[in-house]
Amino acid sequence: MRKTPVAVLAVLALVGTLGIVIAVRGMDGKIPLPAIGPECTVRADGEVTLDTVQMANAATITAVGIRRGMPERAVVVALATALQESKLENLEDGDRDSIGLFQQRPSQGWGTPEKIQDPRYAADKFYSALKKVKGWQKMRVTDAAQKVQRSAYPNAYEKWADESAVLARALTGRATGAVACTVTGSPVLRGAAAAAALMEGLKRDWGKGLAKTPAAAQAAGLTVAVSDASTGWRYAHWLVSHASDTGLERVRFADLEWRAPDGKWQPVTADTGADERQVIAQVFS
Repeated sequence: MRKTPVAVLAVLALVGTLGIVIAVRGMDGKIPLPAIGPECTVRADGEVTLDTVQMANAATITAVGIRRGMPERAVVVALATALQESKLENLEDGDRDSIGLFQQRPSQGWGTPEKIQDPRYAADKFYSALKKVKGWQKMRVTDAAQKVQRSAYPNAYEKWADESAVLARALTGRATGAVACTVTGSPVLRGAAAAAALMEGLKRDWGKGLAKTPAAAQAAGLTVAVSDASTGWRYAHWLVSHASDTGLERVRFADLEWRAPDGKWQPVTADTGADERQVIAQVFS
């Protein structure tokens, strides 16, 4: 945990009384960006709290890893890297020409600025680079990440290892009802437009892998057919993670249902029943 000088703490306390939020880059390069607005809580043998933007980016990074056939350990390394480099925010700038979730640099061959700012492209490039690192699976999280990033703070990624493991367990489908996001206010999209946005996001994140679990969109939402509980929870957690920017109202899988206003997974009522063969997503009408 980074130690903040007493003088800085005093300044922050004063600023806090004025209702102003600032970000301070520490000596280890870690950028604290507090969650603002609606929050997501992830519980999977540990607990992590993110804002809805961070949660959506974590879900996308995980989905890209899964469709590439990367093991869960790779997802942990990728999430720890993005947490350290950008706090899971798709930044428009950074040190020198660094940008995006992983602070990748166009000048170092990562791609054009426009491509790097696509979270899917950025995650894909990270996994491609990690896969080329010999023996990365047996390395510490920070050592594997550093082989890809070549950061000035080579040990900084390790501080996010535990949080990343919690996120990975949930987003890869190894936990039940583990991602709970509270979404309040007017939905950004409704009806057919919201359903279309969900389907487009699924296709972009999951790619050809979605063909193995057919999805069908309707005006009221969509359904995703699944073959097992783990796959079902991958999609259910992805949907909840992206609820804030798609107009999603509720998600139902197995014997649990999530609703946007209260942000909790609750047992389904007797009249709706349980279904472990499909994930059902309903958007605001």
